[in-house]
Amino acid sequence: MDGIVIPKYGFKLLAGGANRPLAEEIARCLGTELCKLTTSQFADGEIFVRIDENIRGSDIFIVQPTNAPAENTMELLLLIDAARRASAARITCVMPYYGYSRQDRKDQPRVAIGAKLMANLIEVAGADRVLGIDFHQHQLQGFFDVPVDHLYAAPVFVSHYRKKQLRDLVVVAPDVGAAKMARGFAKRLDGSFAIIDKRRPRANVAEVVNVVGEVAGRDCLIVDDMIDTAGTVTEAARALKRLGAEQVFVCATHALLSGPAPERLADAPISEVTVTDTIAIPPERRFPQLRVLSVGELLSKAIRYTHSEQSVSSLFD
Repeated sequence: MDGIVIPKYGFKLLAGGANRPLAEEIARCLGTELCKLTTSQFADGEIFVRIDENIRGSDIFIVQPTNAPAENTMELLLLIDAARRASAARITCVMPYYGYSRQDRKDQPRVAIGAKLMANLIEVAGADRVLGIDFHQHQLQGFFDVPVDHLYAAPVFVSHYRKKQLRDLVVVAPDVGAAKMARGFAKRLDGSFAIIDKRRPRANVAEVVNVVGEVAGRDCLIVDDMIDTAGTVTEAARALKRLGAEQVFVCATHALLSGPAPERLADAPISEVTVTDTIAIPPERRFPQLRVLSVGELLSKAIRYTHSEQSVSSLFD
């Protein structure tokens, strides 16, 4: 109607309990505060969430990785639903780590495709778009029918390793799935490329069969999207050292560090293990060689660009 000015909606940042420190870092980079929430559990374990501020007409960004336990996923879904029912103008699910992303296909009879189910749940709950970092496979973006901004942690790692005086760097892919990622690192760090031929006799067990590439007398950087039980990277590091590698470094975006991972990494011939804070790492899962880099600034830029309807492709460089 004439004479009525419709103001552009503001944005609010919400955070579940899965990775509160990262959400606080994003808020600090954005120069704002986290929206006030009440979260609790009933005696039987049910999760209760309430948004304690008026968010009607706001652009909402909910920060919550979906790593185990499953309560993290449930809390995210409840926060999305609460925001939708509170008349938010738009809801963006900021999911630094996409849980269940490894269950992305039927590779054996009568199994679920957990990654697709997770995407369905987030959409049905009411998310209008998704913002994530280093999905296990790029095609997971196609599991969503809403816009997905898929960011990469590579610029954070590249900046870190450029400051080190690495000798004749070789970027090593621990398996075929990480080859494209490793080639990207090699190009940005002016290094050469190698790949490890491995096999998995069973889940979470890896055996190195061969190393393709020249590593003797050179510094090696093993890159991957996640470290779970650390069997792959520790076996890879030992294989590289047996072939005469100088220093061995490891970097991975998502530090799951399940089960024996901290002990395996601490005992392996690895100079430094660099990860990001997409997943909160408790003190008891840390070890001397661990270095944690923050993706808070990267995500804050993506949130700012998304809110102002600008392209986020510049963050891919």
